[in-house]
Amino acid sequence: MSRFDWLSEYLARLQDEHVLVRRGSATRLAPAHALEIDAEDWGRAGQEAAAFGCRWAGLWADQHGDLFSVFCLLEYGGDYLILCTDTAVATPLLPSHTPYYPAADRLERHLQDMFGIAFGDHPDTRRWTRHQAWPEGRYPLRDDFPVTGDAPRETPPDEEYPFPRAQGAGVYEIPVGPVHAGIIEPGHFRFQAVGEEVLKLEERLGYVHKGIEKIAVGRDPRALARLAGRVSGDSTVAHAWAACQAMERAAGIEPPPRAQALRALLAERERVANHMGDIGAICNDVGFAFALYQFSRLRELWQRRSSELFGHRFMMDVVIPGGVTADLPREAAARLREDHRALRAELRALYDILEDHPSLEDRLLTSGRLTQDTARRLGCLGYVGKASGQGFDVRQASPYPPYDRLPVAVPVFEEGDVAARMRVRMEEILAALDFLDRLLETLPGGDIGCDMPAPEAGAEGIGFVEGWRGEIVTYVRFAGAGQVARFFPRDPSWFNWPALERIVLGNIVPDFPVCNKSVNGSYSGHDL
Repeated sequence: MSRFDWLSEYLARLQDEHVLVRRGSATRLAPAHALEIDAEDWGRAGQEAAAFGCRWAGLWADQHGDLFSVFCLLEYGGDYLILCTDTAVATPLLPSHTPYYPAADRLERHLQDMFGIAFGDHPDTRRWTRHQAWPEGRYPLRDDFPVTGDAPRETPPDEEYPFPRAQGAGVYEIPVGPVHAGIIEPGHFRFQAVGEEVLKLEERLGYVHKGIEKIAVGRDPRALARLAGRVSGDSTVAHAWAACQAMERAAGIEPPPRAQALRALLAERERVANHMGDIGAICNDVGFAFALYQFSRLRELWQRRSSELFGHRFMMDVVIPGGVTADLPREAAARLREDHRALRAELRALYDILEDHPSLEDRLLTSGRLTQDTARRLGCLGYVGKASGQGFDVRQASPYPPYDRLPVAVPVFEEGDVAARMRVRMEEILAALDFLDRLLETLPGGDIGCDMPAPEAGAEGIGFVEGWRGEIVTYVRFAGAGQVARFFPRDPSWFNWPALERIVLGNIVPDFPVCNKSVNGSYSGHDL
């Protein structure tokens, strides 16, 4: 009996007798377990799961005629459990999980805005995703909402959003964004400060809202994989892989071993490239431009190799349902191993400088500290969680091919400051290089893909992939003729962005840029 078999039975016993565990539900969203519960017991199930020690990992909904099906993902010790319930479209109301899981806050508000599902005891009912783009009483993810929208004019500014204000002598407000001086995406940050010390920060995201979930409907698997690769451009491999994993599970197929290995090669190259870019940017935000130049140079060389071998600097559209589009030439393996050797040599010299540079240590050590308890309560993932004692990594905790045969080292630190988040990145680069060498030595032969049959109407699948920011979860349901009926990609940024509001407290305003960069949440991955 797995850990979640016991929890499922326990939660089922809490329900009234008319509530049954759905027959076969343990396999319809494999490898996750699934438990159907009564809507009235939704809040109590969250409370019991929190007491059990589960991590709250996601929330999405799906419309079936006059009913909404709502799904909540929980994780414990590498096992996944999906709570399922139904609520009427006419009166969509559920108890909130936010009182027990602060991590549930924004995703519950997202469902409120997209479907009109209300959470009765949610502590914050302000709009989150849709801002002013749609009128009151209209919900973009309902079946009756057109994909082109129905706003007849330009979206008005969201100038009346009720930011709470700190009171007291000497307290002042600093609005930053949503338009920024760089080429980053829009996001608003509202600071309350005394002198240079930050008393409060509140984020306001979701200014673009691409409509990813809506425009996915009706696509075939290949087109959905292409769309998934654009949920967050710097995580194109990981998001496409998670979507393909979900679709392949819905279709009941498994890609060939060589295809799985090549997907891991792509994902680890994506990890290395982004971590190198972040290390340079963190150092540059405290005036250490030398590191920016060096890591940008190394990242550029790395991405040029990716373009040479896979046709794109970011390796976009290489992962497709059933496998990958590009094979690795026989002679390329030796070339990549030489790249890894040369990069290690350069990193050793650079890491020595970063770890023994007093002015850099003065700005990074103890800055932007995130406690282990806060990281746990927020469900922080990837380098944000690992720097604060949260060692969860899908590749290790719930391994999928080829990580099930080639374990990967997962660095975990407890300091929780900017320096620790940078150290996680540094160690993950080295671990990725070691993994890539072992992968190349044992690269299976054979095909790089297989045909994917059209999934049956109603077929569902879920994917779990460790992207460079952390765990990515993707849910897919198919309609007839192999067309997508529902697509929900959950980026780790949903849980890492709220950490930024905590880590800047007590820091000085000039340290916000480096705190922000050490988190580096994806605006796009959050703003579906």
